[in-house]
Amino acid sequence: MIKLKRVYEPVKKSDGFRVLVDRLWPRGVSKQKAKVDVWMKEIGPTDKLRKWFGHDPKRWNGFRTKYKAELKKNPELKNLKALAKKHKNLTLVYGAKDEEHNQAVVLKEFLK
Repeated sequence: MIKLKRVYEPVKKSDGFRVLVDRLWPRGVSKQKAKVDVWMKEIGPTDKLRKWFGHDPKRWNGFRTKYKAELKKNPELKNLKALAKKHKNLTLVYGAKDEEHNQAVVLKEFLK
């Protein structure tokens, strides 16, 4: 089971294995408070794509298409898939305010 959660939300035991999927560390959150098991910054969108998107919902469809193309070529995807198989509960953790338009949403879609 793959879940999504903002890094700013309280950590719960039901989160299982927590993977931070942001290329940049979230602002104002210590590593201790984030309680992520692994930070896979290379699985996040490239800086160029991230800056182009700018969390603008109008660019969401284009972002999804471009990010999925990046994921197909991303060697970290193999490691993330292995973690998803190994852990019954896997939570993709992200820092974005918009819970519907962010890379974790696309990543979850891609892993299914």
